[in-house]
Amino acid sequence: MHVDLSKVVSPTPLRIKLMRTLWHCFQLPFFNHTPRMLSPLRIFLLRLFGAKIGRHCNISYGVKIWVPWNLTLGDYTAIGFGTEIYNFAPVVLGSNTVLSQRCYVCTASHDYSHPHHPLTTAPIHIGSEAWVAAEVFLAPGITIGEGAVVGACSVVTRDLPAWKVCAGNPCRVLKERVMRPASEPNCQP
Repeated sequence: MHVDLSKVVSPTPLRIKLMRTLWHCFQLPFFNHTPRMLSPLRIFLLRLFGAKIGRHCNISYGVKIWVPWNLTLGDYTAIGFGTEIYNFAPVVLGSNTVLSQRCYVCTASHDYSHPHHPLTTAPIHIGSEAWVAAEVFLAPGITIGEGAVVGACSVVTRDLPAWKVCAGNPCRVLKERVMRPASEPNCQP
């Protein structure tokens, strides 16, 4: 048996295709080319298209979100510039969570064992108080536990536990995340 993409028919309903096209028209001018301070406008547009966004969130410029109605953000959550959220399945970020610049959050892939390569999807959940550092790739179906830290440029292909510092390709647990009291002064070199 060989790959045969000539017989592939999209299972996506026309209504969803039209909504994504309309969203794309709004996203182009308002997301990539607006100053950082216009996060409230970006949040307004996302909510208009069905995103569930908590209070005091920040979505930086250059963020690309494919399907806004599949996005949920808790309170005080931030998404850094240049991040792409390829969310054909739901993506949920808890409260006080940071998704740093140029991350790629991917909820979809293709079944390479099938001759038509059908789309496969799985949701991604990032717990509250987690920090996903710059340029991290998150694979479909993963869960990042509450308070976890994912180091820059990591490739996350399986679930990460709560309150751990993780990094690498593939991403693995390095150590516990221990929080200092807020009253403790910053260390100076």
